[in-house]
Amino acid sequence: MASSTEEFVVQQSQNETQVRTEDLAETAKSAFDHFREYGRERPEILALWCFGIGFVLGWKLKPW
Repeated sequence: MASSTEEFVVQQSQNETQVRTEDLAETAKSAFDHFREYGRERPEILALWCFGIGFVLGWKLKPW
């Protein structure tokens, strides 16, 4: 009896993990689509953000 309970718990845990992974994948895809649409609508703003992030990272990392 204990083994069937353990199998049920393991199976349920695997199902929950799979659902969470699918939800995360769906959320990431939705966010990527949103940013792509935003980039098409306002490319200059997106370019400025990329430049600013690159500038700050380059300044903080100091590759030389």
